[in-house]
Amino acid sequence: MEPCSCDTFVALPPATVDNRIIFGKNSDRLCDEVQEVVYFPAAVHENLREHLQCTYIEIDQVPETYAVVLSRPAWLWGAEMGANEHGVCIGNEAVWGREEVCDEEALLGMDLVRLGLERADTAEKALNVIVDLLEKYGQGGNCSEGRMVFSYHNSFLIADRKEAWILETAGKYWAAEKVQEGVRNISNQLSITTKIDREHPDLRNYAKQKGWWDGKTEFDFAATYSYLDTAKMMLSPGRYCEGYKLLNKHKGNITFETMMEILRDKPSGINMEGEFLTTASMVSILPQDSNLPCIHFFTGTPDPERSVFKPFIFVPNVSQLLDTSSPTFDLEDPVKKKPRFQFKPDRRHPLYQEHQQALEVIDKKEEKAKTMMDNMRKLEKELFKEMESILQNKHLDVDKIVNLFPQCAKDEIRIYKSNISS
Repeated sequence: MEPCSCDTFVALPPATVDNRIIFGKNSDRLCDEVQEVVYFPAAVHENLREHLQCTYIEIDQVPETYAVVLSRPAWLWGAEMGANEHGVCIGNEAVWGREEVCDEEALLGMDLVRLGLERADTAEKALNVIVDLLEKYGQGGNCSEGRMVFSYHNSFLIADRKEAWILETAGKYWAAEKVQEGVRNISNQLSITTKIDREHPDLRNYAKQKGWWDGKTEFDFAATYSYLDTAKMMLSPGRYCEGYKLLNKHKGNITFETMMEILRDKPSGINMEGEFLTTASMVSILPQDSNLPCIHFFTGTPDPERSVFKPFIFVPNVSQLLDTSSPTFDLEDPVKKKPRFQFKPDRRHPLYQEHQQALEVIDKKEEKAKTMMDNMRKLEKELFKEMESILQNKHLDVDKIVNLFPQCAKDEIRIYKSNISS
């Protein structure tokens, strides 16, 4: 079992259908952690002397932030994955290597995901935001809600309508790889080898100083900054390799539904079960035609195989996502009080609660399980058909779209309630 094991994927033309970029991520976290799906509107910040409070530290605010939709562990400020109004999507991964992980409180990788989305209107600009903040504030702090200290460095997959970037870090050092076609995935290991399109100015010098690289052989980031034998990387039985195989199996025909199938795959370990499990999933359609809307699907519940992918589209005046928003505890929150994590409050949102209750019922009753799963898949298929129609007909009923995700969550809850009560 690989701890805190996430998988993030991107597929670009010609690997996809209809000139779309498809982004997907499974967030694998501790099995009792609740993940919420929340929306924050665009904002103008006039008083820049007021600092921005992230999970642990305060940082400088910027004059303007973009609208974002986030899937995030309910206890923290940042996000595991999300998208913004300009069609930028980001997912992060925990990675470890030769560079020591800092337990000191700084920015979490999940804070950097949200900051990249709030402050950048393209994938490469999001990369710039993240590396600048990394240089200024560093990364570190407990990445789990509890007294057990669990820290890591981060890698990021950042995509927009035109391209994707892989950004991998080791402390403040980083390397980035541009992806303009085909498929790419990241998992819990460094994966950038010799194709480095951008890097920290001291990346190679630091490796030489530490004795990790002789300065003569071709520079391989993953081999230098971790303990990987990159020659065998694509042959190992881990999830990185399994994910790559699944993407390649469907290359040329990848749709958003293909990406969901990959995220639901249990034999590969991508849909994780056990102490660490897939607590939430996301898939996004990023059409290269800017006249078409980007569509972002979120589960907001554990195990994508037994969850519904619900669509979200950015339009003005989006309704708040109440059924996937966890309760707030303000200054009484044990994350905000020092010493931190003295107790764990109940962070379950309405959808999560109904989903968990329904799963308890179906685990005991096979017939009910089949009926409920059939109804969930029927709801999903109707939603997929509706979204495909929007993309094909180029018509958006904005009045309906403002309630799109909240209505889907209510329809899903209705399915769970009818199965529990029947």
